[in-house]
Amino acid sequence: RKIGRFPIVLVDKKFWTGLLDWIKKTLVTEKMISEGDLNLFNVVDTPQEAVKVIDDFYAKYLLSPNF
Repeated sequence: RKIGRFPIVLVDKKFWTGLLDWIKKTLVTEKMISEGDLNLFNVVDTPQEAVKVIDDFYAKYLLSPNF
């Protein structure tokens, strides 16, 4: 709630698995962030999935990306 929402997309689930596991094990367990914060980003495997996440976000908020 500190800045405007925008889509955060991490591409390549296998690549990001270690970091995500650490975040869940350390930051969420130690209550440094809430589990709901994990919903602030999307993890996908393909560029097409990344574009879909971005398109869906902007369609939902009736906005368009500035690119």
